[in-house]
Amino acid sequence: MATAYVFDAVRTPFGRYGGALSGVRPDDLAAFVVGEQVRRAPGLDPAVVDDVILGNANGAGEENRDVARMAVLLADLPITVPGTTVNRLCGSSLEAAVQAARAIEAGDADVVVAGGVESMSRAPWVLPKTERPFPAGDLNLSSTTLGWRLVNPRMRADWTVSLGEATERLREKHGVTRERQDQYALRSHQLAHAAWDAGHYADLVTPYPGTDLTRDEPIRPGTSLERLAALAPSFRPAGDGTSGGTVTAGSSSPLTDGASAALIGSERAAALTGLEPLARIAGRATVAGEPQYFGYAPVAATERALERSGITWDDVAAVEINEAFAAQTLACLDAWPVEEGIVNAWGGAIAVGHPLGASGTRVLGTLARRLAATGGRWGVATICIGVGQGMAVVLENVSGGAA
Repeated sequence: MATAYVFDAVRTPFGRYGGALSGVRPDDLAAFVVGEQVRRAPGLDPAVVDDVILGNANGAGEENRDVARMAVLLADLPITVPGTTVNRLCGSSLEAAVQAARAIEAGDADVVVAGGVESMSRAPWVLPKTERPFPAGDLNLSSTTLGWRLVNPRMRADWTVSLGEATERLREKHGVTRERQDQYALRSHQLAHAAWDAGHYADLVTPYPGTDLTRDEPIRPGTSLERLAALAPSFRPAGDGTSGGTVTAGSSSPLTDGASAALIGSERAAALTGLEPLARIAGRATVAGEPQYFGYAPVAATERALERSGITWDDVAAVEINEAFAAQTLACLDAWPVEEGIVNAWGGAIAVGHPLGASGTRVLGTLARRLAATGGRWGVATICIGVGQGMAVVLENVSGGAA
């Protein structure tokens, strides 16, 4: 089998819900990162791109179902470049990267653009069709921004609780305190702000044309433990003991808009693109468990991906885990023999944001760049996924050491 590599990664700055990117259609965001990823490969003839695979968790609105093909056309790539859209909710773009790697390893492709997009600001309301014509009663619109909608009545009630309530149950099960959540959230903002100041994102992030957003909009460098501690719980009433709510807006990833992409290729892709590979895709895994404990799924996914890569935690130099919530991230970290210092060293989703379909290649691209910058050999990108799933990808740095 051929070997699949990450050659490059790029994303937009992530915008707050209703913020700087809310006026941009998701298909335009997707077209921008796809076109930018192709443009950044100096030797790449766009016609040799074998496929564009994009993740998207919504698809109900301006994505027009197959946003990848729309992005190809809107980016003015040759009409012969195909595009397919995949949906594994929060893991959609990591799934896109895995599917790209499989195509390369099977010999079906040499150059694939993988990525994802989400405009949570522009996610539409949907109105279900009626069982009978001319209904006399009222009908309810459902928001497609986040979480369950139009739930099948046969679904178990404990499976369909909100993401926030699910996280409250997870932190109860694993003993994650409110204080630790606030401390971790503060860490995310501080590290993200410091990483931007240090220039770590300079080669990873490209502003969307016509906007003045040059950094991730949700980052709050001026926040503090006192401010975070003053926030009311978002999903349960506050109370004494373990049953009261502890998960707040400050310890949750914010609703966000953005797009990301990665250039995945074979060994032959170096000559086709004019780029040298950053990292080898060494292993991956997808797992599933109880839907209400989705936040813990990265534990099993990462363990399985490490085993398939032939390495152990002792070999791992960098971890990028998508911070859906501080409580679920901490529960995962508590399960691993890993030093917190190697985890999300450039900040995480609590600070930079979590545009659902774009987050997988955001963590993958950040991991590849972190390994190149530090010279670390092995790294893990992992993400929790609603309805009980988790994914992980192991990368091996082949960039030649620290940049």
